[in-house]
Amino acid sequence: MTEREAGIKQAVIMAGGEGTRLKPLTDTRPKPLLPVLGRPCIEYVINSLASAGVEEIFLACGYRSQDIVNSLGDATHYGAKIIYAYEDSPMGTAGAVKLLQGKLHGTFIVGSGDTLTDADLGHLIEFHREKKAFVTMALTEVERPEQFGIVGVDAEGRIDRFKEKPKPEEVFSNVINAGTYVLEPEALDHIPAATKYDFSKNLFPDLLQQGKALFASPLKGYWKDIGRPKDLFQANIDLAERRGQNITVRGALCKGKIAGSGFNAEGAKLFGPVFVGTATRIGKGTSVTRSAIGKGSTVGERAVIEDSLTLDRCQIGAGAILKGSILGEGCVIGPGVSLLDSVLGDGVKLDGPTSLEGRSLPDIQ
Repeated sequence: MTEREAGIKQAVIMAGGEGTRLKPLTDTRPKPLLPVLGRPCIEYVINSLASAGVEEIFLACGYRSQDIVNSLGDATHYGAKIIYAYEDSPMGTAGAVKLLQGKLHGTFIVGSGDTLTDADLGHLIEFHREKKAFVTMALTEVERPEQFGIVGVDAEGRIDRFKEKPKPEEVFSNVINAGTYVLEPEALDHIPAATKYDFSKNLFPDLLQQGKALFASPLKGYWKDIGRPKDLFQANIDLAERRGQNITVRGALCKGKIAGSGFNAEGAKLFGPVFVGTATRIGKGTSVTRSAIGKGSTVGERAVIEDSLTLDRCQIGAGAILKGSILGEGCVIGPGVSLLDSVLGDGVKLDGPTSLEGRSLPDIQ
């Protein structure tokens, strides 16, 4: 059996982005550690790779890299060995992988640590082999393709054109580059050394012009970019719907899918999809609708939480109202506070009664 026919054993996860559009949530953590159903987003990517048979995963870290190391550790429980790699300065997506060229042997996968996916990557690997591709790109469909890189393919799945972040009048498809690739090791020879270089902006257009065999195939599974706070919220709600169950919670009125366990909601109303973390207590008369509440949190009586996300260890007072809002870790929301379409960083404290709408407040240092 040739190395190409053998299973793919190595992967690289891009985990160096600063997540500027997610501030203030990324003031205190890197984007890949933002939680989805109480787990760092990057864990879902690691699990997808491990499930596809990958044994060794390089994490290309940049912004707040030590936070990622502290969170994941050696990550042996994922079933794959984690190796941390660091950039002295931003090198772009392809440039960061180029730094690992001497450590990558055979066909390998590149994934993104700041998109949420539970996709079955085995299909993508099989497609790559069937087509004898030089590079295979994973595709997904979105409603607003102008925010991404759109891709055109022929009937055989061969890529024939790209357009990165097109203007509305330039959009020819709602099929986009999902940021997951299968590459032959020779592709790295086409990336200049010590140069900031991107896959979608530089390498792939260059390879296309050279006539290399670039193919693309749809991802089989869930995919979501979490580039903005509302995207992070939606990812939590989507997975609560996908992974939650129609369960009975002691003393609570429950309708729809509920994800989570080890929490107390006696006397509360939960209208799914809802996620509640462990050791969280929700007070009597409180209603939680299409929301996710992190572990170790306390919600007072008669509060209203709708279309909102709260990270771990938040305290929400009696009668507080959260609608369309996101709270960072350890926020304290006093009784009678009303938040609408607002994002609070870690540790923000608001005394009630007061109302905020459309605000973004940084973390408390």
